Amino acid sequence: MATYDLIVIGTGPGGYVCAIRAAQLGMKVAVVEKNPTLGGTCLNVGCMPSKALLHASEMFQEAGHSFAKMGIGVSAPKLDLPAMMGFKQQGIDGNVKGVEYLMKKNKINVISGTGRILAAGRIEVTTADGGKQTVEAKNIVIATGSDVAKLKGVAIDEKRIVSSTGALSLDKVPGKLLIIGAGVIGLELGSVWRRLGAQVTVVEFLDRILPGMDGEIARQFQRILEKQGFAFKLGAKVTGVDTSGETLSAQVEPAAGGAGETIEADVVLVAIGRAPYTRDLGLKEAGVALDNRGRVEIDKHFATSVKGIYAIGDVVRGPMLAHKAEDEGVACAEILAGQAGHVSYDVIPSVIYTTPEVSSVGRTEEELKQAGTAYAVGKFPFTANGRSKVNQTTDGFVKILADAKTDRVLGVHIIGREAGEMIQEACVLMEFGGSAEDLARTCHAHPTRSEAIKEAALAVGKRAIHM
Repeated sequence: MATYDLIVIGTGPGGYVCAIRAAQLGMKVAVVEKNPTLGGTCLNVGCMPSKALLHASEMFQEAGHSFAKMGIGVSAPKLDLPAMMGFKQQGIDGNVKGVEYLMKKNKINVISGTGRILAAGRIEVTTADGGKQTVEAKNIVIATGSDVAKLKGVAIDEKRIVSSTGALSLDKVPGKLLIIGAGVIGLELGSVWRRLGAQVTVVEFLDRILPGMDGEIARQFQRILEKQGFAFKLGAKVTGVDTSGETLSAQVEPAAGGAGETIEADVVLVAIGRAPYTRDLGLKEAGVALDNRGRVEIDKHFATSVKGIYAIGDVVRGPMLAHKAEDEGVACAEILAGQAGHVSYDVIPSVIYTTPEVSSVGRTEEELKQAGTAYAVGKFPFTANGRSKVNQTTDGFVKILADAKTDRVLGVHIIGREAGEMIQEACVLMEFGGSAEDLARTCHAHPTRSEAIKEAALAVGKRAIHM
């Protein structure tokens, strides 16, 4: 029977990063992975493939609509969807092979099969052919991630009614795409297929898109998406989908009750969120406690209710983000090695990779109001940013929220091109407890889009230069 210092169940961003850090710290480490490839949802059917299609579809859109006004004459672009899917797969393969290399480099043993915790320190692994083996470890980390959240009355077949997984591999562009859920996943994948020619309708139970996002940013983003061709039905719910005809018929009703309507679609994407993956892990039998949302309960050191068993990532509390899982993986490994591992949960950025992008870190205005925190706001539009003007990419703005007394930056929200890259300087500033004044007095290269961040910081003190 193989014995390790640490066994990690799951090789998504949280799991493989945890394993690597533990190996760096001198531990004998193994990972257990039930899928044929490493990398989890993110690398195989989530973050990475969606970004490949977002990029490719944006280039398709640019070639068809933007090149001419820049003096670039090209014939109308022709979509080769199989080739685009091949481009996506090349990216997946490259990243997966990268993780395989890192496992070998760090002498981490990869155990293929489905892991089930028998007790503290013992895992049973069932291989694809039904074979079983038991492995032992001083510590176990559960990093099994999350799965697609199901919608009652709407059965996913990954052909016409799809999850994000199926939406990444459609064999043709749907004439009409109905998306259930106006969150990050639905809007990103909706952007892909809209650019490629689909009519996109989004049904959202709440009266707004992007729950949890700063309200002003969300409203502006909705207006931009509507200009791009999105149709939204907010405050509505899908109660069922009739699959008997050549096209799908979705029954849509007001969330508050009332007369419903039928919406025809070629493909329905269910994107109402994700749920922690805890099934078939033997958690109940092993005594590992779950909370009322099905997540593994942990303390501040990632320890579960069973000594020697830890959990990180989507399977525990907090935002379901790959980078949050990675930071938790590093912190957990360091704690197991006797170090002071730590995650700054107040400084975890989020990004929506549409065009334009949306990014944020820290508090929203709504959260500050609810907490009774006095704050100042600084905003700067990309219409007044020189680089954005000359590139004719002026949609969006930067918004900075700072403590009214101390000037400490509490939240930064950006909608605009490359917003996902620009948010990082806000993260660094906030990690050091920086103020809007610090940001305003930091020299930014000209001409860059990031100058809008400096101007927004200046605007906190009502002294923006270019507005």
